Amino acid sequence: MINKKNAMQDYTLREMMAIAAARQIRDGDIVFCGTGISMLAAMAAKHISAPSSVIFFETGAIDSRLEEVPLAVADPRVMYWTSVNGSLADAFATMQNRQTGRQVVGIMGAAQIDRYGNLNSTVIGDYFKPTVRFSGSGGACDVASFVGRTILFMRHEKRKFVNQVDYLTSPGWLNGPGGREKAGLSGGGPSAVITNMAIMGFDDDTKQMFLEGWYPGVSPQQILDNMAFEVDISRAQEVLPPSKEELRILREVCDPQRLILG
Repeated sequence: MINKKNAMQDYTLREMMAIAAARQIRDGDIVFCGTGISMLAAMAAKHISAPSSVIFFETGAIDSRLEEVPLAVADPRVMYWTSVNGSLADAFATMQNRQTGRQVVGIMGAAQIDRYGNLNSTVIGDYFKPTVRFSGSGGACDVASFVGRTILFMRHEKRKFVNQVDYLTSPGWLNGPGGREKAGLSGGGPSAVITNMAIMGFDDDTKQMFLEGWYPGVSPQQILDNMAFEVDISRAQEVLPPSKEELRILREVCDPQRLILG
């Protein structure tokens, strides 16, 4: 169990996750994000460390000002003061464009993830007789296939961090070095997994997941106990908690109504 007394004294785990993801976004990135905490992370990054980043949505809103956090990608607020109010086709063209696509960062989530960052958001169990059937890819496979890099959100649970995904919805590093290239996917791939316990990275050589950092109040062993596969923990460090300024921006500027933060 996470030591909530220490870990959540001044901030919540949701706030920690949003700030941890925001820190992954670089100035100049073009951020393709969905609903919820990924949207909040993108907004926070733009106000904190990446003012020249551009946020866009699959509904066609490109470079949204986002003075209020939208409730969904179809919320009319995503269209406020945009550079382009386009369509689904415009959004995916931006993502797949050879010039802009390499700068695009996709923020995604899923039901399962393996050591190479492959994602399943389709079924749990056999595809034809599943235990659970989800809504499926939507645009997730396209995002994982074509953008410059992806940041993944996951709850840190053994049922989610699995040896092999039950269904490959969205490609990560596939089966390791050279896997994406053999499949015809040039570039891209996951760069980080943001969980409610830790930040996971991917080794440059093996493409396997490793523990990059754990949150205050969590131990590396707790993280391993909540995964179905082993990961390297030798290079991990404790993640810095959100600063007062980061929390102020998150709470007062990005989500003052606490629509996402709760």
